[in-house]
Order: sequence, then structure tokens, then C-alpha cells
Amino acid sequence: MSESNRSKDAIGVEAREAQAVAAGDHAGHEAHAHGAGAACCGHDHDHARAPADARAAAAPGRAIQWTRRDPARQAELALAAAPEHADACCSSDAHSREHDHAHAGHDDAGHDHAAHGSHGHAVDDHAGHDHSNHDHAGHGRAAHNHADHDHDHDHDHDHDHAANSHNHGADCCAPAALTLAPLPGTERLADGQERSAFRIMQMDCPTEETLIRKKLGGMASVATLEFNLMQRMLTVVHTPGAADSVAAAIRTLGMTPELAGAANAKAGGAIAEPAKPVWPLVAAGVAALASEAVTWAGLPTWAAALLALASVAVCGLTTYRKGWIAIRNGNLNINALMSIAVTGAMLIGQWPEAAMVMVLFTIAELIEAKSLDRARNAIQGLMRLAPDTATVRQPDGSWASVAAAEVALGAIVRVRPGERIGLDGELVEGRSSVNQAPITGESLPIEKAPGDAVFAGTINESGSFDYRVTAVASNTTLARIIHAVEEAQGAKAPTQRFVDRFARVYTPIVFAIALLVAVVPPLLLGGSWHDWVYRALVLLVIACPCALVISTPVTIVSGLAAAARRGILVKGGVYLEEGRKLGWLALDKTGTLTHGKPVRTDVEALADDLEPQRIAFMAASLASRSDHPVSQAIATAALAERGSAGAPFAEVEGFEALPGRGVRGSIDGAAYWLGNQRLAVELGRASAALDERVAALESKGRTVVMLIDATRVLGLFAVADTVKQTSREAIEQLHALGIRTAMLTGDNAHTAAAIAREVGIDDARGNQLPEDKLAAVVELSGQGRAVGMVGDGINDAPALARADIGFAMGAMGTDTAIETADVALMDDDLRKIPAFVRLSRATHRVLVQNIGFALVVKAVFLGLTVAGLGTMWMAVFADAGASLIVVGNGLRLLRASR
Repeated sequence: MSESNRSKDAIGVEAREAQAVAAGDHAGHEAHAHGAGAACCGHDHDHARAPADARAAAAPGRAIQWTRRDPARQAELALAAAPEHADACCSSDAHSREHDHAHAGHDDAGHDHAAHGSHGHAVDDHAGHDHSNHDHAGHGRAAHNHADHDHDHDHDHDHDHAANSHNHGADCCAPAALTLAPLPGTERLADGQERSAFRIMQMDCPTEETLIRKKLGGMASVATLEFNLMQRMLTVVHTPGAADSVAAAIRTLGMTPELAGAANAKAGGAIAEPAKPVWPLVAAGVAALASEAVTWAGLPTWAAALLALASVAVCGLTTYRKGWIAIRNGNLNINALMSIAVTGAMLIGQWPEAAMVMVLFTIAELIEAKSLDRARNAIQGLMRLAPDTATVRQPDGSWASVAAAEVALGAIVRVRPGERIGLDGELVEGRSSVNQAPITGESLPIEKAPGDAVFAGTINESGSFDYRVTAVASNTTLARIIHAVEEAQGAKAPTQRFVDRFARVYTPIVFAIALLVAVVPPLLLGGSWHDWVYRALVLLVIACPCALVISTPVTIVSGLAAAARRGILVKGGVYLEEGRKLGWLALDKTGTLTHGKPVRTDVEALADDLEPQRIAFMAASLASRSDHPVSQAIATAALAERGSAGAPFAEVEGFEALPGRGVRGSIDGAAYWLGNQRLAVELGRASAALDERVAALESKGRTVVMLIDATRVLGLFAVADTVKQTSREAIEQLHALGIRTAMLTGDNAHTAAAIAREVGIDDARGNQLPEDKLAAVVELSGQGRAVGMVGDGINDAPALARADIGFAMGAMGTDTAIETADVALMDDDLRKIPAFVRLSRATHRVLVQNIGFALVVKAVFLGLTVAGLGTMWMAVFADAGASLIVVGNGLRLLRASR
């Protein structure tokens, strides 16, 4: 079975041994309650325990939880941090400024907080810390002046914290235990850890991911990391209170992390970086061209060198800074390689070429970033579907425009003709037709009347109406779709994982080859040092597999966004890739192939001592408690017949659904069953005469259910459904794609065969219990081809879980379908499944094209460089050009979706 996208590319960091904290328990301790009248020194503690060996699956604030293959998390427990030590306070005279020590990586046993107050510790492993004569790495030197304890900040940070040398004044009373809430953007998990989501605007591609992964991977407070490069989001599971230390570690890499809540509040959800001025790049380009012109004119070399240095300084300092950070952290990314190559070119006197290569690289990076933003923001179109405001009825009866995010549940909202609907709701007054194409892809407007559901992002075509809000802005169907697609973007598809593994090997190998090319020929073959070092520098330029590593995520994200635009919600790249492999598609009948709105056609009373109306009444009473379409047809018909005469239904006690069979319950103290022929056989109520009557009705393509009491069958009820025209078209398209179809229905075999003949199904199986449907999917999987399952009921759950891809129909407004299916179709049009398969095959073709093209370009330039035919600027053009081509090729999937 295909690998699930619920298990993200999260890495687990080995949990370190929990160590005894001799001076008190500091886990999660961020603030102290001090006795009245004592002014505390204002230092912060961030002493988080080492993480437990646990993982969490979903990103914070997500409305969607993948519940089918990753069971739902347990209810999160409220945790309280209770400091057991008394802090010493210092008088306000003694401390004129707040003082914050960053104690990098030290231990804490014997760390006497009563003696020296609170320090903000950036890293959270404190067992065994001795403040007597230790080094505070990174300790800020300029900002604290303490009357009672001297810190000489002009020395090399050797602070002598001997016992009682750190006197902050009178001791405070022991603080009360505090319950610490996580920071905004951080949530507390059931296992006691916390999960924080950071938006990092500088995190554009796997280059930054590798740096962050290496930096945070060694921190004791970090348990798992999840990267969503397309949304520039990093989700970290960490020990309580460690969010600040995680952010501090990221900042050492030259990046600016913001907790997701704060970032969204500032940026309004935008994920594009602010525009940078172009003039420095233009000036650098002019200086590089001038350096080239000076060289051609035979003017002094120093003039060319000065112009080249000016060019590199103007446009290349960012690259050098990133390159130095990468080298310092033991990473050879494109910035490090380019920095080495340009520096090497200048050292061997290739001044004009060094400047031009840096300018071209900067231009290529800029264009590539713009192209990636197109893919990154592909889903932003969905976000813009819902208006920012809604017209809400006020308590005094007036109407006012209110921000959609502030509209409460139950509020009444008015929509005028041509307006977009701002939130999900239920229509309470007026009628109209609504264009749901932005969400479902349906081409025709849907008529809406009081009681009908309306959805955020859809368009009111004609009349004005009022609706009652049933979901706040953050939990509408549209919002859940957006969250699901963003979650899917962060999940790495199989091809992407392969490319990432290849890239981790490729760069070191090419770097080693470059070293050999620079050294071996001059030493062993008598070659020119200048020529072979230059060739090695060219190899460095093409050593970073940028085109290769960005080709897959851009293509997958474009495919996911294209599917969402068509009303197909795909839960991850793994399913987008697997869709092309489908060989069998198993389908439920009711509501999938048929309209799911059957009507009662026949009633046969078999009990001579009971009136037919009484039999119909008891059957309808049981049926009204079930949500199965067949039961609903029986209940609706009985309700229409009775009209306003008497109670609509009898009171049913002990009601119970019997999956694959029917229902049971008690009426007036007597037990009754309403179900199919299988139920009658199990209860021992079947007979030859009964079988003959049932067969006669089923031969007409009708579904038969029977009312049974403790001794006999009281009556038969026949129900018929109609086949959707779109089902016939969908089956034809699936067959044209080489996919065989099977219908698995709980209905009788006669009806199953009749529907199969009408639609063109290859294999029809009736009387299917949940375990039978599961067995059928296992059997089809045994034929060596991927199997998809389409369904939405309890009966379908085991088969959906076992299938390689589970499809849910009509997911708009249905939480369960969106949560549990691998692919959710936002309406009931079965033709979306062949559309999904075609998109999956198109995505695979683009992936193969991109990966093949990137590898061929690299191979060609490796050969040209070793042969002495490649130059540095050609290598930059090749690398940047390949990156732009694969990005553009991936974006074709978005254009195809329009």
C-alpha cells in the first residue's frame, strides 16, 4: 500500500537522558511570582527539560487532522509549572537595567538561583551547572550595571559566581506555583511538549532547510522538525518554553523567524518577501561591464580589479554572508560554493569574470525567487475567494459591515446579488441561485432555499438572502481546504525524497572532483595551475543541484493547486503521484453511482392481523432514526402520507444500526428490525415464499427492506434510485484510461447487476458487508495494481483505509470526508476521478522531464569543464537557466487547470 502523507518529513531527535536538577525543577519556568514590596531583577528563565521520545503529526492551528492512518491525538492535558525554589530578588536601586545571560549549552545541577537571580538560558540542558568560574558564551556586555555584584564585561566573560557573591538584596518569599500558557503561535501537546510554527521569510529552498535541520537537530530541546518550504513554514516540537531558544538558534543562521500567529497578524497571511530596490544590482552590473571593458582595452589591471571588487561588494555581500554561515555550519550550499568560486577567480586574476559571475548569479536568484513565488502563491487565489467583510445584522435590527474574521457563530448575514458569500451558513430567508464553481468546479449555479447550506467563497448569482453563520472564518469549508492544501504542500512525495537523497550525495562528490581537478593534473601531469584551478572553480559553480532539488516541489505544489482549482482536494504529493498507477477503482453504489435520493415504490403487508398503515408507520419510525438513503426514502414517503394527522413517528427506544444489515429498536416495548434479506436470514425469518417475493421486486432493479418482529416478517418495502448521467461518463473515461471498475454495494445482487449493466461496471458485487468490501479491495490489490476506493459511509471505512487511495464524494461541508479521505471531491461528480488520474499522469511526466533535464545539463557541463571548454559565466547561465526552465515547466500544470 502507498506510503501515507500523514507521516511528514519530520526528523526525530534522540531524547537525552533526563538529569536531576539539584537546585529545583525549572522545566518551563519563565517567570516568578515574588513577594510584595521586593523589586525583582527581571531576569527570565527558560529551563526546558530534555524532550520525551514522542512525536506529533499535525501543524499548529490546523483545522484538518489526518485521522484515518494517523489516529487522532488524545485530548491535550493542562500542565502547570511549579517552581520549587525561592528566587532571590534585588532592589530597584541595585538593578537599573534588565540583565539577560545567554548560557549556551551549560548544565544546571547546583545552579543556585537563590544566590544570583534569574538568567535567560538559550539552551535547555542544565544538569550539573556550577556558577563558580564559568564562561558565558555570547554574553551581552554592554547592558547591565549591578550594584551588588560586579561583572567585568571587558574581559573574556569569565564570571566568578562563587557562593553568595551574587547578592541581589533581600530574599523573596517562595513563589506560588504558576500555570504557564504557551506563547502565541505555540500549542501545548498531550505529552507535555509544545509545538511551535515559525514563518521564516528567508527559507526559500532546500539550501536553507539543510542549514536549519543541522542547527536545530543537535539541540536537546528539539524533538521533531517539519518543513514546508513552499509556505516558508517550520514546525518544531520541543520541550516547554524552548520556543525562544529555537528562534535564537535560527537567527544565528542569518534568518528571522516569527511565530506563525505574530507573522500572520503582521503580514495578513502574505508569504512574499518585501520588494528590494533594483538599483544596487544595476550598479553592480554596470561596474562588472566596465571591468570587462577595461580588460579588453588593455588598461591597467588595478582598474579592472577595483571595478570588479566594487561590483562584488554591491551585489555579492549577501551571498558571501550566507556562504560564510553555511561554511561555519559545515554545509556546502550554493552560496558557499559561489563564494568560493568568485573568491578563487579573483585570486587567480580573473577579475571581470568574477564580477560578472556574481552579477549573473544574483539576477538568476532574483528571477528564480519570483518564479517560485508563483508556485508558492498558487493557493493564494483560494484565499482571496472569501470577502474580507460581511453585512451583519446588529442587535437593534440595523445592518453593518463587519470584518469576516470577527463575525460570530449564529450571526445573521445578508448577501446581495453578485456578492461573494463570506462565511459558511444556513439560508434563513430569501431564495437565490449560487455559483459554487470556485469551490466545487460545478459549471451550473445551484438553487438555494431556506434550510440549504451556503459556503464561503461562492457567489450569489441573483436574489438577495439572509443566512445564519454556522462556521467562523477560520473554520469554513474554504479555510479547511486551504489548510489541507498547505499541509499537503509540506509533505514530501516519494520522488522528492529520492531527489533530496541524491542531492546530499551529489554536491560533496562534485566538490571532491573539483579538488582533484585543481591539484592532480598540475602535480602529476605538469599542467598549468592557472588553467586547472579555473576548471575546478567552474565545477564548483555547477556543483549545487539547485535545478534538481526545486524541480520536484514546484511540480508537486503546482499539481496540488491545479487539483484544488478543479474541486479536487488531494492530501499530499504521495497520492498525486500514486494516482497514475490506479488499475482498479472500487465504488459504492448509493450516492456515488446513483443520485442517493431513492424513492419508495412498493409496500407489501405480509401480516394479515395488522393494517398496512400500521406496518408502514412502524417501519418509518425505525427508518427516521437512520441516515441511510434507503431508510430516508421510507420515512419521507410515510411522512408525506400521514400529513398533519397524528404524530409523525413513534418513539423508538434502544435504537442501533447494524452495518450491512439494517437497524433495530423497540416500539411500545416490542422489538423490531428493519433491514435487508441477509438480516431476515440471520434472524431465522426467511422462507421460500419470502425469497420469491423479494426476487420479483429485485428483478426490477429495486432495493427491498423488510420490517421484522420477534416471530415473523411483517412487510416488504421496495425502494428505487436513479443513476447519474455523470456516472456513465465517468466510467467510460476510466475505461479509456485503462482503469477497471468494481461496484461494492450492500444492496442485493439483482439490483447490483442491473445498475452495473446500465453504467458499464466491470465487476458488480452485492450483499457486501464492511468486511466483504475490505476483502474485495484486498483481492483486487492482489492483482498487482493500485486500487482506489470511492465511498462515504460507515460500511466503506475499512475498504477506504485498505485501498491505496481513498476517495470521498461530496466533501464540501463534510468534516469527516475531508479529514479521512486521501482525495476529497468537493461535489458528487464522479468525473473528477478520471480528471485526477489525468492530472497525476501529467504531473509524473513533468517530474520526469524536469529531473532528466537537470541531470543532463549537469552531466554535459561536467564534461565540458573537465575538457577545458566551459567557463564560469557559462556555468552560471546553465545552472540558473536549468532552474528557471524546470520551474516554468512545473508551472504549466497551473495553466492547464484553467
